[in-house]
Amino acid sequence: MIYLTGDTHGDLSCFKNPKLNKLGEKDYLIVCGDFGFLWDSESEEEKKKLEQLKKKKYTICFVDGVHENFDIINSYQPYRWKGGNAHKIADNIFHLMRGEIFTFEGKTFFAMGGGESDDADARENGDGWWEAEQPTAEELKNGVDNLLNSERSINYILTYEAPTVAKEILSQRTSRNISISPLNTYLQELMKNIDYTHWYFGSLHIDLKISKKMTAVFNDIIEIK
Repeated sequence: MIYLTGDTHGDLSCFKNPKLNKLGEKDYLIVCGDFGFLWDSESEEEKKKLEQLKKKKYTICFVDGVHENFDIINSYQPYRWKGGNAHKIADNIFHLMRGEIFTFEGKTFFAMGGGESDDADARENGDGWWEAEQPTAEELKNGVDNLLNSERSINYILTYEAPTVAKEILSQRTSRNISISPLNTYLQELMKNIDYTHWYFGSLHIDLKISKKMTAVFNDIIEIK
């Protein structure tokens, strides 16, 4: 089976949800951004956390968010896996690279990580923040090209950020001040031009079904049926 959840931020407690106890070697858990377990390569605590994740029977995949150490993530060589390019962190841990399409249990998944930190202007590149959090023009084009090659049809879209309309709806429902970035606009254009079954994103730290075809995910463990 395939399951989805939101930002884990390097917190092992996210993997203690009882729903995950039944997962086995053929199952997948996909994290929609801010995985956070690749932050400080010198940290013994982080190494121990990764070792615990490596012992999970199921496969853990993640799209990147903004709270990631991209120097570490990008130090891994691209690895062809499930039909797309990924970074193989361990035998059961994979980073789903931007703009790639993967096939799990006969279903196709388009991945586009990245976003824009609210406090990016106040931080320096490589010091707790990385300019690479924002997708490059090449990565965005790679996504468009792969979707065109799939005849603009995909089963599931997995992103960290959300299309513009989703952020506008959340702003209205929650009275939160939500900014719109060029990436949100890019995703909005994808939404209008791609045939998809459902879209999941994790950036807003809320569990909410926005429409019949779009869900914001954070703490929930959602089963893809």
